[in-house]
Amino acid sequence: MPVLAEGGLDFHIPSLSEFFPPPILFAGTPFEFNRVQLVRLIILAVVLIVMCVIASRSKLVPGRIQSIAELLIEFVNNSIIKNTLGLREGRKYAPMLITMFFLILAMNLGGVIPGMNLAGTSVIGLPLLLALWTFVTYVFFGIRKHGFAGYLKHETMPPGVPKPIYLLLVPIEFLQVVLIRWGSLTIRLLANMVAGHIMMVVFIGLFQALLLSGTWLIAVSPFAGALAIGIYGFEIFVAALQAFIFTMLSAVYIQMATADEH
Repeated sequence: MPVLAEGGLDFHIPSLSEFFPPPILFAGTPFEFNRVQLVRLIILAVVLIVMCVIASRSKLVPGRIQSIAELLIEFVNNSIIKNTLGLREGRKYAPMLITMFFLILAMNLGGVIPGMNLAGTSVIGLPLLLALWTFVTYVFFGIRKHGFAGYLKHETMPPGVPKPIYLLLVPIEFLQVVLIRWGSLTIRLLANMVAGHIMMVVFIGLFQALLLSGTWLIAVSPFAGALAIGIYGFEIFVAALQAFIFTMLSAVYIQMATADEH
């Protein structure tokens, strides 16, 4: 909402309502379509088209775009998959984890792309869907390796613990497996994208308000502009960091579920 201070400072304070824009199509129906869905579809289409073009035109001596894509894939392979699952076991989950990293990174960067100005992960639906993808994956492969009862025992009854402690430990570990892991993945990604967007809008709006105030406050506007640029760069860093953390934790949870019995 706009705030008009003394001296004519018109400053827009962002609110959570910005993450729930009015519908573009099918208002009042279960198929309601708004700007958030539009941003997600555009980003998804761009990622799919770019990756398909890179794959179809790949060369032995890569060009600039192919090199960037290959560097990112190698980064996920070496820093996440190799370090948590190992190259042999990780090969099974590499398509999922690489896809997850690229998708989250692209959706996060939507918040700093002019014209979009909203991350695809700043509304709970997509972070929740990605977290449930991780949940279903580690539960499925955990049960596949250990059996249903064996998997529950593997996850909730770590060896070397005095038997009376299991009365307290088993419910906590069970809750962690079925709720806390995917819940924390969802909340961490969502909260960081919402907070980053609000911070960026606050400082950009403050810079604009100071610059157009028509008072001595114009002299302060360069400082607000510098802060806005700094927050913009920091938001790009957070977008990449959250893609890395989400993918890394997904790999860790899969490793924990499929590890050999102690």
